[in-house]
Amino acid sequence: MAYFLDLRSSSNAPSSGSISIELGPAPELFGLIGLGISSIEDTVITLSGTIGLIGDEGDPYTIQVVRGESFDPANIIYTAQGSVATTGSNELHSFHAQDLSAPAVPTLVYTAFISGISTTVRNGPEVFFGIASQS
Repeated sequence: MAYFLDLRSSSNAPSSGSISIELGPAPELFGLIGLGISSIEDTVITLSGTIGLIGDEGDPYTIQVVRGESFDPANIIYTAQGSVATTGSNELHSFHAQDLSAPAVPTLVYTAFISGISTTVRNGPEVFFGIASQS
C-alpha cells in the first residue's frame, strides 16, 4: 500500500493567451516545485504538466524534467519530444513522468523546461505538479 507524503503545484500561466513567450534552443523554465518527503526511503515521485503552444505545423519542441533547481543534463529524469500539429492553433501538450530513484532527503525540487524554435510561442496555460508517495 502506498502512503501519501506531499503534493505541490506550479502555475506559470493560468489560461490560453495569458502569455506570449517565443521558444529558443536553450531550455526555458516553466515550472518549479519542492516536495517535502522527510528523508523517507522508497519514495515515488509522480510529475505531470501541461503547456499551451502556438506555432507552425511540424515545429519541434522538447520538454525536460530535472531533479534540482536549475537545468543540469546529468539530472534529467524525463524527456519528451513532439511537434506542433496545426499552424496557428493553440495546442495543449501534456506529459507524465515518474522519478523511481528519488533520494531520501528532506525536500526534493523538480523543474520543468521547454526548448524549441522561435516560430513556436508559449501561449498558456502552463502548469506543473508533483505527488510524493511512499511505496
